[in-house]
Amino acid sequence: MGKIFVIMGKSATGKDTIYKHLMEQKDCALKKVVIYTTRPIRSGETEGTEYFFVNPDKLPDYEDSPKLIELRTYHTMLGLWHYFTMDDGQIDLSVQDYLMISTLAGYERLRAYYGESAVIPLYIETEDRERLMRSVAREERQQQPNYAEVCRRYLADETDFAEEEIKRLQIKKRYQNRDLERCLTEIWQDIEAFLEGGCPYGH
Repeated sequence: MGKIFVIMGKSATGKDTIYKHLMEQKDCALKKVVIYTTRPIRSGETEGTEYFFVNPDKLPDYEDSPKLIELRTYHTMLGLWHYFTMDDGQIDLSVQDYLMISTLAGYERLRAYYGESAVIPLYIETEDRERLMRSVAREERQQQPNYAEVCRRYLADETDFAEEEIKRLQIKKRYQNRDLERCLTEIWQDIEAFLEGGCPYGH
């Protein structure tokens, strides 16, 4: 039975960077999972790479599908943004292991859909000041920076990633992204342990 490793964490903890580096590991046998979103594509993003970008008018078609695994909605300064995962043939745990990025809510629904033993949390943490600085720097690179949205997302994280939720979902280990190379090494060692049939942090 394959595994789905789910990278999670507040905004600007380095999830995308960690994801990219893990997928580029020389011996990486993990396959990426691309989720769907109705938010506008950002500068530097590519359709089908970061996300499948969906016209909001088409969302009801996906919501009514029996293949919908999980759906999250965010009230942003630019309106409602939806992120969702579909059972669209990307995931086949009988033959493959996977790596994806999600939220606590997304992780919980993936676990309910595929089974607790198949879905492994990789929870990333970074100091709050560093996260805020990264968020502002990233927004500055957009054609039309929206700093109000940066603030909204930063504050929303306090609710979306509340300590009570982390404990309720029994996430037993957190990876501190102070030093990227050290963080990547620790994560990769645990992934390898899981793939070899071990359980490095009692999941």
